[in-house]
Parts: sequence; C-alpha cells; structure tokens
Amino acid sequence: MAPLLPNPAAVAAAAGHPPAHTLPAVSLLKAASTVSLLTLASRVTGLARDLLMASLFGANALTDAFNVAFRIPNLFRRFFAEGAFSQAFIPVLATSKAQQGEDATRVLIANVATALTWVLLLTCVLGVAGAPVLVWALASGMRQSPEAYDAAVLMTRWMFPYIGFMSLVALSAGVLNTWKHFTVPAASPVLLNLSMIGAALLGAPQLEARGIEPIYSMAGGVLLGGVLQLAVQIPVLARMGLLPRIGVTWRAIRMAWADPGVRKVLSLMGPILLGVGVAQISLMINTQIASYLKPGSVTWLFYADRLMEFPTALLGVALGVVLTPQLTAAKAAGDADRYSAMLDWGLRIVVLLAVPCAVALLTFSKPLVATLFHYGKLQDGDVGQIAMALSGYGAGLLGLVAIKVLAPGYYASQDVRTPVKIAISVLVITQLLNVALVWWLRIGHAGLALSIGLGALINALWLLIGLLRRGSYQPLPGWGRFILQVVAASALLATLLVWSSYHFDWLGLRAAKWQRIGLLAALMAASAALYFGALWAAGLKLRKMLRR
Repeated sequence: MAPLLPNPAAVAAAAGHPPAHTLPAVSLLKAASTVSLLTLASRVTGLARDLLMASLFGANALTDAFNVAFRIPNLFRRFFAEGAFSQAFIPVLATSKAQQGEDATRVLIANVATALTWVLLLTCVLGVAGAPVLVWALASGMRQSPEAYDAAVLMTRWMFPYIGFMSLVALSAGVLNTWKHFTVPAASPVLLNLSMIGAALLGAPQLEARGIEPIYSMAGGVLLGGVLQLAVQIPVLARMGLLPRIGVTWRAIRMAWADPGVRKVLSLMGPILLGVGVAQISLMINTQIASYLKPGSVTWLFYADRLMEFPTALLGVALGVVLTPQLTAAKAAGDADRYSAMLDWGLRIVVLLAVPCAVALLTFSKPLVATLFHYGKLQDGDVGQIAMALSGYGAGLLGLVAIKVLAPGYYASQDVRTPVKIAISVLVITQLLNVALVWWLRIGHAGLALSIGLGALINALWLLIGLLRRGSYQPLPGWGRFILQVVAASALLATLLVWSSYHFDWLGLRAAKWQRIGLLAALMAASAALYFGALWAAGLKLRKMLRR
C-alpha cells in the first residue's frame, strides 16, 4: 500500500461521491440530526438505567465499588476505542478511501482489525489478572471498606473483557461512519443500557434470593451489552462487503503490523495516547480523591456525570462524529474555505444549544436531580450532593461540547501533537484547581466537578486560539450579534429557571411522583419556548443558520 499522502485531485473521484463543494447544504445537519436523535435514545435508556440503579441500590460503598469497577474498562476504552484509536484511525481511513479507493481500504481495515484484536486479547488477559492493582491505582481509598474493595476487584474482572468488544465496536463504527452509515453505530449503545436494565430487574433479585449482593448482577449486564453491540455491527459490515478477516497465523499478524496504513495509525496514536492518557490520569486522580471523601462521593459524581452526558453527547459527540470525516475530506482536497465554514457552523450550533443547557444546569440542577433520581433508596441529602456536582460540571459545559468540534479541526490535518500539549497543560491547571477547591475551600466532590468544568473551558479556548492563529479557522461575519442574541435569550431563561427552582418544593413532591414529573416537563417545554421565542424576537433566523 502506498504512503498515505495528500492527493487533492483524487479525493472526490476516488471516494465515489461528488466533490466536497457540491454536497447538499443540509447534509451535515441531516447527519448530525440522525446521530443526535439516536444518541438521545441511547441517553434516555441510559437515564432509565441509572434511575433504576439509584432506586434499587442507592448511594453507598458497594455502589461506589461498581462505579469504580465500571470506570476501569471505560478508562481503557479511551485508549483502544473511541479515544486514541478512533481519532487516529478515522483520518487515515478517510484519506485512504479518498486517495486509493475502496479495495485498498478494505485491506487496510483487515490489517488494522488483526493488529487491534491481538493487542486487545493480551490487554484483557493482563487486565483480568491485574484487577487488584487496577482498583488500588484508581481508588485506593476503598480499602477503608474491605467488602467494597473486594467487590470492586471481582466486578473489574467480570467487566474487563468489555473493552475488547467495545474497541472492535469502535473500529466498526469508524468504518461505517466513513462510508456515511451513521445509524447502527449511533443506535448500538442502547443495547448496553437494555442489558443493564435487564440485569437490574431480573438478575439482581435472583442474586439477592441466593444471599449474594445484587449489585454483582450489573457486571454481567455490562459484559452482555458489549457482546450485543458488536454483534449488531457485524451483519451491516458483511452486507457492505467491509467485514474484516482477522488474521490468526503468525504470517498474517506480521503482514498486518507491516502495513503502512497500520503504522500510520500507530504513529498518530502515539501523541493521542499521551493526550488521552493525560485525561485519564486526571480522571484517576479525581476518583482517588473522591474515594477518600464521604462514602457515596464516587456515586454522586457518577450520577452527575451521567446527566452531563445528555448535552455533551447530543451536541458534542454528534457534531464530532459527523464533522471529523467531512473535515478530513475537505483538508485532503485542499478546500480551506469549506473546512473553515464547517468549523464555523459547528461552533455556532455549540453556542446556540450549549449555552442554554449550561444555564439550566447551573440554575435548575436540584429540580432535575430530584425529579430523575429521588426515589427508592436515594435520600434527600444525596439529591443535594448530586446537584452540587452537576452544577460544577455545568459551569464548563460549553467547553466540554466545544472541544468535540475544535479537536477534530486538528485531527483532520493529522496534527495530534497540539491538542496533546494543550491537554497536558490543562491537566496541571485542573489539579491546581482541585487543590484550591477541594482542600482549601473544602467543597468536596463538587470541587472535583467544577475543576473539570473550568479545565474544559480553558482547553476549548486554547484550541480555538490555535486554529485562529494558524489561519485554519476564519470566523464568518455575524458572530457579535449572534452572541448577544444568545446571551439575552439565556438571561430570560435563567430568570424563569431560578424562580421555578425556589418556588416549588421539589423534594417535598417525592410522594407525588407524577405531579413532579409533569411539572418538570411543563417547565422544560416553557423554557424551550421562551429561549427560542426570544431568539426569534431578537431577529435570529434559526432555520437559515441550521441549513447554512
């Protein structure tokens, strides 16, 4: 296979579709909307899963154990799945498809799959054997409760193979997204949530009847979810003729590692691994700190983080999934105007939707948490603790979402070093914030969430300044007026949410479950009408902007 070097003249023709500038104006919006809607289904089922877990298990040392054990395979996912691997694989795959055609790209996919599979197999064996060391490294404070520590080790061993399945899911998703098939990859996470819901409803009572801690059922649900997510991707890849053959002989493995495309992915993964490692080190430090705080702190942060995934996934992930291959194609074609215009479009969508979401998390977190989680074994005090963490995350929501648009701007140019350097600097800043917020100001686990939020804002601003300075991104006219329109509409939204947060007794409505849910739904609908109505009154042509 020839080296993957830019060849602008071959991009559109070899890719099998019209040149980038002839694509329909609404294609990005349509693709992003599809991914966003399917991601919404995933997040809704995920929320149902978390609500069920909160009701059945509460927030205690054993739920902390599960969340620590679940975090370990998810940590490794950032290396082998949608983190370093996807960020390196998709640009190489898109470039190969554009320049060398589909036949050569199928060979690349097979070789990457072979190399990845054997690395994953070795990693899973080592992870299962080294589970005690991993739990100690992530949450040594759990040794204060030997029962919880042992439970975390056992559940880590059960769930660690999950990373193998999810990494192959990430490879499949990268292939399908590059061929502009977004539906199955975006919908497959629903299967994990359904598996965990089934484990909670069916498995937990069975274990409890046998005198076994019911929380262990959730580990089986996670592993089954990983198997199912990979299983639904295989028929789609086979139907498209893209299902890779995994080499099992020593010769096939050597050929896979010798492929220039595989080596290119590895060379790009190096700096990205460092950047992802920086993020995971930050997560490990935060989990370590939380394990030494009040029992339940890890779980409070977990539930707050789960709520944060709604806006970050619906906005940031959806935009990132759609923009990354498009930005790569524009860059390879030398179409600087289209590349810059797509970044501008993505950032305007981020500001339009992330700012009101951040306002809601900062002013309305307690009603949200109370309505969603305040059932069963979850106590009044837990609601306040989760709400504090949610507000901390909300302070940095704009940054968390914007990173998903700005970072692909660098990856499309196969520049992974700049985001890594920024991430390392932000890690240092985040830990300094942890010292100030957690230890000096003593705001506990909420300080951990706030430090992450503030770090994300710094990270996003740094990435934006870099793109502006190198001239890759040139903002289109109208930003000043657009920001004023969003700020004015968000101020009106904040007024409504602050009033409703204090006017109603959200904790006292626990017994009137459906009344509280109906009240929240009505306020959310009124908030959306107020925000978008204010934008319309201020002269923002929303449809024109979305279809631009």
